[in-house]
Amino acid sequence: MKRYVMGNYGRFPIAFSRGEGSWIWDESGRKYLDFATGIAVCSLGHCHPTMQEALRAQAAKLIHCSNLYQIREQAELAQFIVERVLRKPGSLFFCNSGAEANDALIKLARKFGHDSAPANGDVIRNEIITCTNSFHGRTLGGIAATGQEKVKQGFAPQLEGFVHVPFNDGEALRAAVSPRTAAILFEVVQGEGGINVATPEFLRTADQLRRERGLLLMLDEVQCGFGRTGDWNAWETALRGADFELEPDAVSWAKGMGGGYPIGGIWATERPAPGADFRLCDVLGPGTHGSTFGGTPLASAVSLAVLKTIEDEGLIANADRIGQRIREAVVGWNHPLIREVRGLGLLIGFVIDEGVLAATEHFASSGQTPSLYVVSRLMEAGMLTVPAGSGVVRWLPPLNVSEDEVAHGLELMRATLDALVNP
Repeated sequence: MKRYVMGNYGRFPIAFSRGEGSWIWDESGRKYLDFATGIAVCSLGHCHPTMQEALRAQAAKLIHCSNLYQIREQAELAQFIVERVLRKPGSLFFCNSGAEANDALIKLARKFGHDSAPANGDVIRNEIITCTNSFHGRTLGGIAATGQEKVKQGFAPQLEGFVHVPFNDGEALRAAVSPRTAAILFEVVQGEGGINVATPEFLRTADQLRRERGLLLMLDEVQCGFGRTGDWNAWETALRGADFELEPDAVSWAKGMGGGYPIGGIWATERPAPGADFRLCDVLGPGTHGSTFGGTPLASAVSLAVLKTIEDEGLIANADRIGQRIREAVVGWNHPLIREVRGLGLLIGFVIDEGVLAATEHFASSGQTPSLYVVSRLMEAGMLTVPAGSGVVRWLPPLNVSEDEVAHGLELMRATLDALVNP
């Protein structure tokens, strides 16, 4: 790896050889409980029989053809997402990753702003409001949209046209809207930013601005979508008990969409674009955008199999129920190293008390952030988790994780935390 692969990733000194369900084995044969799942990618765990069969069957028929032609598998996947996941009329564009999906949202917003300029006094609306601590990918468009300076360093000049406001600050969001604002874009649950959940009040303000100012409301559900929060869509979970329904104009996905096979996509509403006489889903017409590998027959067939399994096996309800159990269990520990538990469903963040950790043996000499230090200790104990920022440990179990596997994960977590404060 060091000789032939670029060093753009900070990799753990471990290599995996096979996986099954919630478990993964390294090349020495050691077994780990995988609550990282490729960072919310392996929705069904590793090597699920449904995925194996979908890959085998479709690979024997047709793996790839150009988007110059009709692709039945792509249409069937789009139909399922529109009718079963969103339950709102619209159309989809398919790509290969979350970064590509968010780039497509950026282009959608820019094209909408350009095409609707005559209805807005010839002012071209080309600005997009995003949030601090957000993460929208590592393309030039993605890092410009991301509200974290660390991802932008060394890549100037930045793509212009982005305004960042504090997450969950409705007043700041409203104040940031200008005649040039085309869209608002944010994650309903900030993953890389520390598992921060959008409040109903913030969602209401964003929806009001969409209606009042003729803006696009675009949601990044790359990490939190497709059942992970306990509903098909994270905004549905965040708004449980609220007295209004959110009406997004566009949504991006990837990660768990393919259960481990690369695929991403965006949906755009069939409604007329704000202040215009065209449908938003028609804005990116022929020649405006594309992807060679987006929505291939193989990728589409596998993704459809994953999503149908999530629905047929009741995995959305499982994510909701087991996620609640995990959060209640850890809060009940009242552990000195855990300051707060955040998240929805099986997108869970444990906020580390950095002051308590700083007083423990070996932490200062490790040179690691609090989250990375705890993640490393959990890996040594036989469990994979993921940092979320410098101070949050993230759990992302498969949506079909069992009660016994969660009980084992809680045991490993408790034992690891106890060992840190009582070496």
